[in-house]
Order: sequence, then C-alpha cells, then structure tokens
Amino acid sequence: MSSPRRRIETDVMKLLMSDYEVTLVNDNMQEFYVRFHGPKDTPFANGVWKIHVELQDQYPYKSPSIGFTNRIFHPNIDERSGSVCLDVINQTWSPMFDMINIFEVFLPQLLRYPNPTDPLNGEAAALLMRDPQGYDTKVKDYVKRYATKEVVDGDDSDSSESDEESERESFEEDEAAGLEL
Repeated sequence: MSSPRRRIETDVMKLLMSDYEVTLVNDNMQEFYVRFHGPKDTPFANGVWKIHVELQDQYPYKSPSIGFTNRIFHPNIDERSGSVCLDVINQTWSPMFDMINIFEVFLPQLLRYPNPTDPLNGEAAALLMRDPQGYDTKVKDYVKRYATKEVVDGDDSDSSESDEESERESFEEDEAAGLEL
C-alpha cells in the first residue's frame, strides 16, 4: 500500500522541483495544477494552459487524469471539458512513465502532431483536414483569447459569461468566414 503512495510523492516532487509551476490543491499530492506552455514552432507557441491533474490511489498502475482548464482548439482535446484523447494516457499507460513524461513528451507531441482521425473536437479535426492554414489561424486566435498568462492567473468563476460572449463572437466570425468562401 505504501509503494504507490511513495511513487506519487516521488513523481510529484520531481515535478515540483522541475521548471514547471505546480500548484497543489489543499496540499494534496494527488490533485494539482501544472502551468503548461505550448511547444515552440507550433501554432500553440506562446500559449499557457493550466492543466488539472488527478492521480488515483492506484497510480502509477492506473494513468493520471489530465484536463486543460482553459480553452484550447485541438482535434484531440474536448474544448468544453478539457479532456485529452491520448492513447499513451488513456490506453497504453505504463508504470514506467511519470508525470515529467506527460509534460515534457506526451502533451508537446499531442500539440505538435494532432490526430484528426480520432477527434474529441470534430470542428478542429475537420478544419485541420480541410484547411490546415485556417486551423493554425484558429489555434493562434484561441491562444490569444484563452491561453495567456492573464487568463491562467485570473479567476475562473466568472468565465461562463465571457465564454458565452466569445462563443457568439466565434460563431459570428465563423459565419462571416463562411460567407466569404
């Protein structure tokens, strides 16, 4: 029983001592947030996301639960819930992996190499396949609107009102773009 607990502490301590900004929820090593920056040379560059992580009692034998708390436009990330569709986390997780792998390898690769054939966000997948430049433009727009240091540092409690407003704006922009085609 103490082995998984020790592993959780080891992995979280490695993350805390890394360059990542980690915020524990109620000093609990099984639930925390990590500030994650988009990989360079991608449309996600300059973006900052707050990633919610939960480690089950069975970690590392059971994969962590990972979710983006601020919005991101990506075929394999649900825009509303922030859920991530990534085989290495959902199906092929191994106790050999640790939390550092997720933030240094798995998430950067996911953002660099989206898989539009297995989407959680159908709109992003369709746009990526139909119009890669348009996809990059929309990703960069989301980065500017939802993935800034100010957004991540801000209070999320009043975000529903601004989300509705931005959804209307996004819909109007999409409609305008559709009319131009």
